[in-house]
Amino acid sequence: MIAVAADTFSHSHIALTAGTTGLICAGVALWLLDGERRILAGIALGVIAGSAVYLWRASANMPQLNNDGLQGYSANDWLAPVVTFVALSVYRDLIPLGNPKRFAQVRAIATIVAFAVNVITI
Repeated sequence: MIAVAADTFSHSHIALTAGTTGLICAGVALWLLDGERRILAGIALGVIAGSAVYLWRASANMPQLNNDGLQGYSANDWLAPVVTFVALSVYRDLIPLGNPKRFAQVRAIATIVAFAVNVITI
């Protein structure tokens, strides 16, 4: 077990946050996307969103970024959704998924989900 400082989070806590984000985002993608690759795309988007949150929170897990600058909101709370948005945008640019409007809706909701889950769970 790795010792965790008072102002940092355990990797299991970060993984739970990332997993929650990924599952919700996959569900949203499965609900909103259409086409023959909908299931694969939904799973991929959930994995990407969850991975983005995990990689950001784990790599930036330091007191300076975890302490709340605004009451209830840390720099990491604000930045995890940005990384999620960028990661999903890169995926969309590399792998076209059909209806761009639907993907934009999924990406926007995934960004909001990443923010909400980070604020609520961490």
